[in-house]
Amino acid sequence: MQSTIVVALGGNAILRPGQTGTAEEQFANVKTTCKSIACMVKQGYRVVITHGNGPQVGNILIQNQHSQNLVPAMPLDVCGAESQGLIGYMIQQCIQNELAEVGISLPVVTVLTQVIVDENDPAFKNPTKPIGPFYTEEEAQHFAAERGETWKEDAGRGWRKVVPSPLPVEIFEKSAIRSLIQQGSIVIAAGGGGIPVIREGNTLQGIEAVIDKDLASSKLAGDIKADILLILTDVERVAINYHTPSETYLNEITVDEAKKYMSEGEFSAGSMGPKVQAAINFACCGGTSIIASLNQGLDALKGKNGTRITL
Repeated sequence: MQSTIVVALGGNAILRPGQTGTAEEQFANVKTTCKSIACMVKQGYRVVITHGNGPQVGNILIQNQHSQNLVPAMPLDVCGAESQGLIGYMIQQCIQNELAEVGISLPVVTVLTQVIVDENDPAFKNPTKPIGPFYTEEEAQHFAAERGETWKEDAGRGWRKVVPSPLPVEIFEKSAIRSLIQQGSIVIAAGGGGIPVIREGNTLQGIEAVIDKDLASSKLAGDIKADILLILTDVERVAINYHTPSETYLNEITVDEAKKYMSEGEFSAGSMGPKVQAAINFACCGGTSIIASLNQGLDALKGKNGTRITL
């Protein structure tokens, strides 16, 4: 029986530091990433792909800001949907091209994914997720007063709008995604953590928030009963005592060990913390979680690299 793997792509799979974000740059990066994903498919894995969208949504927000006198600006949930389509198209086309190179013909489908969050999540009372471009303090104060938004200074680089980052409760399209997988499709879903929505009776309503992409990937992996969650990032393994003389890389740890390291503050909330938490969440469902470098995903699946977290 084929194993189902959720491959959670880090931001460097699409846009690398120092790049301006042209379509050509992003396509080139995605093509490189999709070569290894095509190899996973060739080796018999059923693959679901998730991805980040931070720079892309940031660019869409800049476009909103500079064109608001010409066309109506879109709310954040709609901008997230736009980015899912943009990045999904790139990944979808590149995977199809890479599979064609090795003689494999499979449907590749991008699912515009809504993720249900709890409207009473504490995150809505404490927005912390910075989005969009940097502004001066004066501009930030003006926007905050005019629009009722929350703005915070960001590490000496300027002021940015901050929005809530609630926990994902349910992948709304999970049944459709499961059906597509069972029919042999390669699925791209939950891009950027998904479009955050809340339930209002029997209906859904988009809400201004950003869901952590790794936590959403973990929720998706659990909802579709995947076997493996492969989180690809810019480091080869998870480390404790990071950037100290006693830095130690971890090859394989249990959920209990990972929880212990989390409680000791080993993993930064702004980088490795959400990835380890996502890995813990999925491993608690009985699956295998792996955190590895973007260019070593195949070796990580074979146990040659990366950090494995299991029960």
